[in-house]
Amino acid sequence: GHLSPQIIKCRSPELETFSCHWSTGDFHSLSAPEAVQLLYMKRKDEWKECPDYITAGENSCYFNTSYTSVWIPYCVKLANGDEVFDEKCFSVEEIVLPDPPVALNWTLLNTSPTGIHGDIQVCWEPPPSADVRKGWITLEYELQYKEVNETKWIECLVCSLASCQRECPIVAFLLHA
Repeated sequence: GHLSPQIIKCRSPELETFSCHWSTGDFHSLSAPEAVQLLYMKRKDEWKECPDYITAGENSCYFNTSYTSVWIPYCVKLANGDEVFDEKCFSVEEIVLPDPPVALNWTLLNTSPTGIHGDIQVCWEPPPSADVRKGWITLEYELQYKEVNETKWIECLVCSLASCQRECPIVAFLLHA
């Protein structure tokens, strides 16, 4: 089968920049490997070529803060001349996927006399890429845990900055079943 180039995903880590990644499929033009171009259109303006093919890695296009606007529709398409392989339209706020939190730590605060229950304090910090101080973006965190030999994670807490005043909630756990 003939696999044509496809846009895999477009993602913004912090509402201020975004990047789009694609697969080239089995499209190979030996004369010009860069024959697959990413074109973008803001609002209903004209199509323009990707501003930066380097920063986000291979087969990607990076839009820095000068090229990123929120609340404005974007369309991106993969093309080679007049041949269009794939096209996606979105608005930057719809493609936000923040980087994960950092500096995750946990402390066992106390255990019940039977050693079955305990309180664990979990601490973390927002990802450096998200400008939470300016209030430009509000993050929601999901805390999950699993037994050592299990594969399935269990969600035990979802909180935003408002509901976890600090990123250090205390969670009651069953330590030994």
